[in-house]
Amino acid sequence: MNHKSAGYAAPVVVGLVVLGLWQLLVTHYEVPSYLVPSPLRVFGTLVQDWTLLLASLLATLRITVYALLLAVVIGVLTAFVFVQSRAIEASLLPYAILLQVTPIVAIAPLIIIWVKEPAAALVICATIVAIFPVISNTTMGLKSVDPNLRDLFRLHRATRWQTLMRLRIPSALPYFFAGLKVSSGLALIGAVVAEFVAGTGGTASGLAYQILLSGIQLNMPRLFAALLLLTLAGVALFGLVSLLAALTLRHWHESALPAER
Repeated sequence: MNHKSAGYAAPVVVGLVVLGLWQLLVTHYEVPSYLVPSPLRVFGTLVQDWTLLLASLLATLRITVYALLLAVVIGVLTAFVFVQSRAIEASLLPYAILLQVTPIVAIAPLIIIWVKEPAAALVICATIVAIFPVISNTTMGLKSVDPNLRDLFRLHRATRWQTLMRLRIPSALPYFFAGLKVSSGLALIGAVVAEFVAGTGGTASGLAYQILLSGIQLNMPRLFAALLLLTLAGVALFGLVSLLAALTLRHWHESALPAER
């Protein structure tokens, strides 16, 4: 087995061992399903309630994807503004940090009240959670230019636009994708938290509402099934971003080049 196959097989083996121990302990100690359901019970519920849970998952993913795209557009544009002047960055960066450190559970009710459209309110909440890694990483990438290459561009009298397109943006791409990997998970978290808040007001479309309702009804198998779908969705988003980064950087950046044996 080569290193690449071992890298895929190891997490699968660990997961199977954990599930086996979980099933064994729950069965041995006869733990009631309304406390901790067994993996087989969770998978059975997932199959039984697949239509309901899939519809809720798609609703949550729709909010997540919209928020992630919005975070990318606003975050990248903000980073371009930051690198134009140190004074601009010093003036605006504290407000970007403010978005990062403010708990979304504290401001989500206000956004949901102020914004008439529930879906738009959820997207805004998730965007606030996801945007900071894109801003910070892209800004760092745009500023992390090899001084020798910068001097070479100046020597050849490259315009500001040519320097941006052929030097700064390629240099920033690895940083951008690193931030995007973090933001993909944060967008999902933001969507779920916003759905929790909105769910109490009648928005019953996302997986967060199914988790909330299952908890109230002590339907732990469905709750665990919904959590499983959220986990798989987060892993899938991270995997897609990693694949996009690999396809973009694989021919020229050392982070995506095949490892030497």
